[in-house]
Amino acid sequence: MLIAVRLTLKTGRALGVGILSAAMLAVPVAAQQAPTVPAPNAVSPLAQVQRHLREVTSMTADFAQTDRRGRVVTGKLTLKRPGRVRFEYEKSVPMLIVGDGRALTMIDYSVKQVSTWPIGNSPLSVLLNPDKDMSRFAKSVPSGNPNLVLVAAKDPKHPEYGVISLAFNRMASAPAGLMLQGWSVIDAQNNQMTVRLTNQQFNVPISDKAFLWRDPRPRQKM
Repeated sequence: MLIAVRLTLKTGRALGVGILSAAMLAVPVAAQQAPTVPAPNAVSPLAQVQRHLREVTSMTADFAQTDRRGRVVTGKLTLKRPGRVRFEYEKSVPMLIVGDGRALTMIDYSVKQVSTWPIGNSPLSVLLNPDKDMSRFAKSVPSGNPNLVLVAAKDPKHPEYGVISLAFNRMASAPAGLMLQGWSVIDAQNNQMTVRLTNQQFNVPISDKAFLWRDPRPRQKM
């Protein structure tokens, strides 16, 4: 069974690579064959996702990112709560995205540029801060497919914001019986980006040093 979760996303924060962007989209991530877990009758899909997020204290995975033109880049995702994340791209992409618990920083080594913004302005904040009450900004919606559960959210006060859709497989061995498979986003310029995860490992030891980065900007002479 595949669970897709749609969550708010702020435009203009596409991280240069589209990891984060916006607008309603069903995640085109294929469900992998895996042992399924029957959905508890008394637990809503939203509550199941919230439980999964709260049970995951760390995660590593390989990712493949595809843009609207079908171009694919790969890399390594490292996540450690609260708030720390690292997207390290393949050597041909001189870019790095790091979250330190307070802010997200994009480092573009090709132009020696660094950009920073609050984690709260990123759609990934739902993954990095699972203590948020999802019932306040998300709700389940009919999917028309008994094997697909949709939970959608958007900010009615900010229609210019978009939506990120996350996909989960049901898997007995994963936290709360759910395996994060990836997400798909579209920004205000209709730029679509899909991220698919493989080799997911949950609750593994991760050093805080994994979230350090080299500043490419020239040092100011005193």
